[in-house]
Amino acid sequence: MQGMADLLLRNVRLATLAGGVRRGAAMNDLALRDGVDVRIVDGRIAEIGPEVSGDGEDCGGRLLTPGLIDVHTHLIFGGCRAGEFAHRCQGATYEQIAAAGGGIRSTLRQTAECDDLVAIGRKHLDWMLANGTTTLEAKSGYAMTSPGEIAILEAYRDLAEQGPQRIVPTLLGLHAVPVGMDREAWVAEVCDHLIPEVARRGLAKYVDAFVEQGYFTLDDARLLALAAGKAGLGMRLHVDQLTAGGGAELAVSLGASTADHLEQTGRAGIAALADSKTMPVLLPASVYALRKSKYPDARAMIDAGLPVVLATDFNPGSSPTPSLLFVMNLACVMMGMSPAEALSACTINAAASLGLDTGIGSIEVGKRADLVLWDADDPAQIAYWIGAPLVKRVWIGGSELRM
Repeated sequence: MQGMADLLLRNVRLATLAGGVRRGAAMNDLALRDGVDVRIVDGRIAEIGPEVSGDGEDCGGRLLTPGLIDVHTHLIFGGCRAGEFAHRCQGATYEQIAAAGGGIRSTLRQTAECDDLVAIGRKHLDWMLANGTTTLEAKSGYAMTSPGEIAILEAYRDLAEQGPQRIVPTLLGLHAVPVGMDREAWVAEVCDHLIPEVARRGLAKYVDAFVEQGYFTLDDARLLALAAGKAGLGMRLHVDQLTAGGGAELAVSLGASTADHLEQTGRAGIAALADSKTMPVLLPASVYALRKSKYPDARAMIDAGLPVVLATDFNPGSSPTPSLLFVMNLACVMMGMSPAEALSACTINAAASLGLDTGIGSIEVGKRADLVLWDADDPAQIAYWIGAPLVKRVWIGGSELRM
């Protein structure tokens, strides 16, 4: 990363996303400005206008957007599960693979064998940066021992200190039940010991749980919420992914910042979310990779006025993609979202779901200069081109990244 310097970008087509969180029809409003200049001073947006004075770089009318924000990732894990992918291509289900010893437990074994978690995370961060991601949430969850979970969160701390991306860490203590351990005992270990220690050391902003048949129950999530509240941590939840279990309503009742997945969420869950501050985070790449057909009902959510968020769910099993560009395309093709809605969901709405929208997620004077210059002049092209190298330049805090 180059050192921070003042910068003037001339002649850009600017998707500012100014004006705050987008809900309903407003998700189509990117607050576009054509042929403008953007001045960056001390890592922040200092001036936006048609004729900003000074020497600058002509961007040729290319599109400039806020950096993309990925709010649901499992950044650090050992190995991969390409063999399971091959089995799924031959018809095996996620549940069948898990029952045979694969799935999350396979990654637990491979992660335990890793001796450099930071190097793994760095590789994955580089993949994300090449796809325009400048801020991300990163979950633990692939250790299932208290020391192992702490080690992953410590790796996130080290990566965040090294930069360039901002990392928001989440303790996903209730991801799976450790082999040979009683579920209730593991929930007690996480709530009574792991959460207080993580909070004491400042290693996480949120806690999370996989609420699903065969994993963790609604009551387990309630115990987690109580422990998180005492420790001063927020909550995010994996809910309604494989079965309709009232997960959206649970997330609302617990005051969770987000309810993630929501493939099985129906009208009651959408209504509950609409009457709450809990934001829906949709993960279409996991539906695609698991060869399932039921995607979250994004259109119903947007029509109900929800501030929809999109994320990759980057992980080795059910969503092996670091690309929000691919996710945006899936959201448009498979969930009926417009390209503008998809971009809103990966910028200002994503920032709000992390409590960071006052500083990032849009291009406004005073905000941090996390920016992507695209090899495109139309925002729709970001979701339209599949696999094309559209990211031309990236800045984080006003410093350009060489990729």
